[in-house]
Amino acid sequence: MIGEIDHIEIEASDATEMADFLKKLGYEEHRETEHHGQSFELSPADGDGPLFEIHTVEGEEVPGINHIAFAVDNIEEITEDLEEKEVDAIVGPYHVDKTGRTITNFRDPDGRRFQIVQDDE
Repeated sequence: MIGEIDHIEIEASDATEMADFLKKLGYEEHRETEHHGQSFELSPADGDGPLFEIHTVEGEEVPGINHIAFAVDNIEEITEDLEEKEVDAIVGPYHVDKTGRTITNFRDPDGRRFQIVQDDE
């Protein structure tokens, strides 16, 4: 079963500026990575809620929510279940070295991207 929201990825005009804004709202920097260039992961100070993953837009990208990701314990099983249910545009599962996660992407009926993630640690 798909679990709670793991993270919400936001494409920002300036990732550093957006990270600083979220810190003003009480979020704390979880880590900085080189995923999509310079990226930030911020979590609620009380630890209750999803991470925000922030990247600076590049090329033809526009600022906004890139995707919402759900935490899962068995990504292979959930991906197979999505395939059996004929969910659109499934890509994965595949490992992302820079984040230490395995992910599967898929799209809703309007083409918005969603993701399931499994921590590899």
